[in-house]
Amino acid sequence: MFSLQRKDRSKLPDKQQISKYYEMDGALRAYANRMAVLGLTCGLLALLALGLFAYVRIQPPVVIRVDGAGEATVVGGTALHVRTPLVPSVQALSSSSSETGTAPTDVEGRAIVRRFLNAYLTYTPANVERQYADALNLMTVNLRTFTMNKFREDDTLGKIKAESITSSIKIRSIEPVAGMPWAYQVFAAKEIHRVTTQRIEQTEKMVCRYQVRLVYSGRSQQHPSGLLVGEFWEQQMVGDRDIGLDQKSTLLDR
Repeated sequence: MFSLQRKDRSKLPDKQQISKYYEMDGALRAYANRMAVLGLTCGLLALLALGLFAYVRIQPPVVIRVDGAGEATVVGGTALHVRTPLVPSVQALSSSSSETGTAPTDVEGRAIVRRFLNAYLTYTPANVERQYADALNLMTVNLRTFTMNKFREDDTLGKIKAESITSSIKIRSIEPVAGMPWAYQVFAAKEIHRVTTQRIEQTEKMVCRYQVRLVYSGRSQQHPSGLLVGEFWEQQMVGDRDIGLDQKSTLLDR
């Protein structure tokens, strides 16, 4: 009565040879269902991300206070607390220990001397104010006050600009003075170019000896080495003046 053999579609009538509707668009419906599921999933993920973003934005900011000993304390907001054994504590030096820290080395002393001489003895009429300001900031209060009063009495800045004085220096050696702490003796070649009131250019070439005594005032943010210039004097050893037509600089040949 019932046949288990599959019938040949070509032997069936014309109407029966046509596939049913669910056999013709079944693949399209399956793809449509997959795209619908994928779209719903992406929409849910987007809503979840938007909700997390809004939650993070409405949270108060975390305010952390760091005291002088380097200890961090949460003042406002919430922070992630990690158990102490997992993270080694790193503490900064306190302000008192930074002020009375290790004594500066000889290299730092030589660097301060070189920086001071380059700022104080190398200038042009255009940058003399900045150079002198840098040099004054490296002095102690007493030497700074004395130098500024001398500048006002001698009208140093006015003469430099009026005579178009240009000064340059080339340091040859910086050696510590025996028996005097933080005192250095410097030998340097110095050149001064000026223009007289008769519009004649003059060049003074000289070899000078400088003695700079430093004072340790404690390390700070303005003076990391803690060294300031407490005494400075200059002595000319060899020098000549050139008023010829060919004005050449010997310090440029390096």
